[in-house]
Amino acid sequence: MASRTETVVVEQGFPWWVVLVEGIFALIFGLLLITAPGSTSLFLVTVLGFYWLIRGIFSIIEIFIPNTGTHWGWLLFMGILGIIAGMVVLRNLGYATVLVGTFIIVFLAVDALIMGIMGLIRAFTGGGWGPGILGILTIIIAILLFTNVFGAVLALPIVLGAFMIVGGIVAIFYSFRIRRA
Repeated sequence: MASRTETVVVEQGFPWWVVLVEGIFALIFGLLLITAPGSTSLFLVTVLGFYWLIRGIFSIIEIFIPNTGTHWGWLLFMGILGIIAGMVVLRNLGYATVLVGTFIIVFLAVDALIMGIMGLIRAFTGGGWGPGILGILTIIIAILLFTNVFGAVLALPIVLGAFMIVGGIVAIFYSFRIRRA
């Protein structure tokens, strides 16, 4: 029996090979992140820098296209911000790689702290022991991330690589399920 997601994907005629290609790329980048974390992270941040630069240029070009639905001032602001961010990243790849990783870790730590507090609130308002225990564990993870940001930044490519490998394998298997459906 097909799940609701599979039915929607098949009904829309979503090409199975797109999911296969995504899975293969995720698997390749996951393996690269685990085997060569530094150079792969540097490459991914370079791609991010080029993306911001190109996206900034297109935002400014979009000002001259009628009926985009976005105010020209916002497009100009986003365009200038994208161009500056792209140029800064591309001129300082080493620093940008560390800063992007640091930002991700700090973001995850803040998110974990908020989610942990919400879990504790849920536990004390009648949610039971489960949310309370998960809330405490999440707060502990947040504290560990905050106290050792540099260590977490060093581990980030390995952890991200592992997730990409698992996600890539799942996507590859799922693409063949779509093809059979």
